[in-house]
Amino acid sequence: MKSPDGLLEMTISADQGKLAYAVNYRGKAVIAKSGMALDIQDQQNLGTNVRITGTRPGSVNETYNMLHGKSNPVRNVCQTLAVDVQETGRQARKMTIEARAYDDGVAFRYVLPEQPTLKEVRLAGEKTEFQLAKDSTTYSLILESFRTSYEDGYHIMPLGDIHKDWLIALPFLAEVPGVAWVAITEADIDNYAGMYLVRAGGGANSLFSRLAPSVDEPGITVRAGTPLNSPWRVIMVGAQPGRLVESNIVINLNPPPAIADTSWIKPGKTAWDWWSGSYAEGVDFRPGMNTATMNHYIDFSSDAKLEYMLIDAGWAARGSGPNDSGSDLTHTSPNIDMPAILEHAKSKNVRVWLWAHWNDISRQMDEAFPLFEKWGIAGVKIDFMDRDDQWMVNFYRRVVKKAAEHHLMIDFHGAYKPDGLRRTYPNLLTREGVMGAEYNKWSSRVTPDHNVMLAFTRMLAGPMDYTPGGFNNATKAEFQPRSRQPMVQTTRAHSLALYAVFESAFQMVSDYPEAYKGQQEFDYIREVPSVWDETHVVGGRPGDYISIARRHGREWFLGSITGFRGNEVDLPLEFLGRGEFIAEIYSDAPDADENPKHAVREEKRVNAATLLHVKMASGGGQAVRIRPAQ
Repeated sequence: MKSPDGLLEMTISADQGKLAYAVNYRGKAVIAKSGMALDIQDQQNLGTNVRITGTRPGSVNETYNMLHGKSNPVRNVCQTLAVDVQETGRQARKMTIEARAYDDGVAFRYVLPEQPTLKEVRLAGEKTEFQLAKDSTTYSLILESFRTSYEDGYHIMPLGDIHKDWLIALPFLAEVPGVAWVAITEADIDNYAGMYLVRAGGGANSLFSRLAPSVDEPGITVRAGTPLNSPWRVIMVGAQPGRLVESNIVINLNPPPAIADTSWIKPGKTAWDWWSGSYAEGVDFRPGMNTATMNHYIDFSSDAKLEYMLIDAGWAARGSGPNDSGSDLTHTSPNIDMPAILEHAKSKNVRVWLWAHWNDISRQMDEAFPLFEKWGIAGVKIDFMDRDDQWMVNFYRRVVKKAAEHHLMIDFHGAYKPDGLRRTYPNLLTREGVMGAEYNKWSSRVTPDHNVMLAFTRMLAGPMDYTPGGFNNATKAEFQPRSRQPMVQTTRAHSLALYAVFESAFQMVSDYPEAYKGQQEFDYIREVPSVWDETHVVGGRPGDYISIARRHGREWFLGSITGFRGNEVDLPLEFLGRGEFIAEIYSDAPDADENPKHAVREEKRVNAATLLHVKMASGGGQAVRIRPAQ
């Protein structure tokens, strides 16, 4: 099976009864012959003693609209192949491998049809192998266990240096030297467990799947009846790493929307009371979880033309049961007058989101979601799941489905990586699953280098609630973690550029309102959208820098960020197409290495032939708004 442009080729074979696949790019091996099998408890692995009984080629060629994402409309064009296999032994179990070849990657999944010899599946795991064609430079998120928030830094190392005991999260990025950039992730996780990678066993360049085990039955990862589909195992491939950032393969592998009326789903930007640590200045009330503070943030959202205000933890009453350590989402804390807050927000043309712990949502969803709809709540930020076993994967789906029934949007925090569910349930705007700006409050781990890495790794899976907007910019030497009035280790221009670099349909404006007063750079945050019609990576490399241009309507927003080392690049503006434009440019000031809050704003006339010079200080960046010339 070949991709539409003919550059990618995937083969599926069953030589000597062993099911395997391989992937070539431009005639060179990317994934060498790699095994495929399901490890079914108390049975022989399905895929180690099979023959191919039939193949069914096909294709997909469609265009569909997305309410939010990196592009709209989205093209879904690929070649497809279904490979039917059957065991040669007594049981004669059947399985189909469904595969797709896109111009930017390939994907496959296991499909178990209903059959007399396999009515219920108790899956111990998969024996899915990813054997890179040669030793590669890898960019890995290494986790301690399957109970994880996906919040850590990425490690650059040769594939051969990855320890066999390490658990590697998805997306996993590698540069196969002289061949291509490759990323491994998954799409459409439904009634299944999340996948990780390990190096245990196999050849020197092999990685193997590991599925998150059940909390109740640790020896089992998936328990389900047939028919059963695994998630898509996705292998993104490109000549440059930026091509992977532009890809829509993950959402293309998900079913179309399950919501008929999506008119109530409104992406946007939000103020947020938590990150600043109950800090404010020049106000006549005591900051905290109280009505006056929430109204203050609502006023800020209104003045800044932000669509939302997110009320974080502490608004709900404590649980009333004798052994109840959670919150009662149907009642509010004594310090919060929710009707007054919601009335004030309505008068200011601002809508409110609420934070909730997943345990409380799981216990009270049927009561709380109808109540939130009655209150006029726009959405819910649900936190601390920190796992992706089969039960939790199904919990995510129950949440977005029930939320859609009550016109509620969702932001998953403490979450596993995106899998494209937002195509089927577009009320899911974003999710965390990333070590984001909150870590500035208690560590120095969220560095400019980390930010560059995220754009090439975590963001490949989908939108990312990193929570940008910190305006208390500090140098590496001056930076101090602190809960109130936190700092960020980037320049002001880098802080702005994150709004173009990082994709999220529910984008935080994280600092306290007074931090933005009188700051000319805040104009960029006011104007930058949270949804896009087109995305181009103009330049960059993991560990170095990234420049991303995103179009909304007739305007472009170009963000460039670099690490501590600083950078100087020239960016072609060919993406502009025909016409003349005005570029509003926010750059690092000449002294930004020592004074990272200093930025320079200028306007210049540009067109598609312009080469834009970008000089970035240590931890620096550049943010550009480009609008048609009148």
